[in-house]
Amino acid sequence: MSEAAQALREWDGFFVIVGSSAGALTGLQFVVLTLIADSPVARRSDDTIAAFGSPNVVHFCAALLISAIFSAPWHALAPAGIGTAVAGGLGVLYSITVMRRAMRQSDYQPVLEDWIWHAALPTIAYAALLLAGIALRHESAGTLYIVGAATLLLVFIGIHNAWDTVTYVTLVLRAPARGGEGAPGGSAPGAALKSPPSASPPANPTPPPGA
Repeated sequence: MSEAAQALREWDGFFVIVGSSAGALTGLQFVVLTLIADSPVARRSDDTIAAFGSPNVVHFCAALLISAIFSAPWHALAPAGIGTAVAGGLGVLYSITVMRRAMRQSDYQPVLEDWIWHAALPTIAYAALLLAGIALRHESAGTLYIVGAATLLLVFIGIHNAWDTVTYVTLVLRAPARGGEGAPGGSAPGAALKSPPSASPPANPTPPPGA
């Protein structure tokens, strides 16, 4: 058995676990989109979904793709490196596109944590895959640690961002609907607590004629 085949065999269990997890977690994003669609006050533009929703599916699929590449029965690391470099390069370009969409949309104002998890970390992960793929063309088996770390990072990014969206929709966007009965524009929660005054009879009612 060649050194490359032996190295890939040693990493086989890792990529099987990561790939199967990424494939299963893709369904988490469908739950997120369902919550957004069912929320009476969550009406988001295409740019907002493309900046904060769709990238999670891409990250999970990228992790699944890398895991599939390294689960194939290669006899050398160079072919796997080429596939990894291509996936990493496309991921970097996609991350730049996501950042532009996040800056262009106006439905939500991102904070520092959003820029880290939705822009910086994905770019780092894809750039690591690009550089690792190039290094694998030189049969550098130690580079598989970089590939493994970047692939796992993409899974964690997808989980964090999907859960962050779920909590935002549930605790922030749905709160006005629960308190204000889905008033247009998202009325304050306390507005629904102000019940209209009851129609009480006057203190001295006027007797009807002929009484």
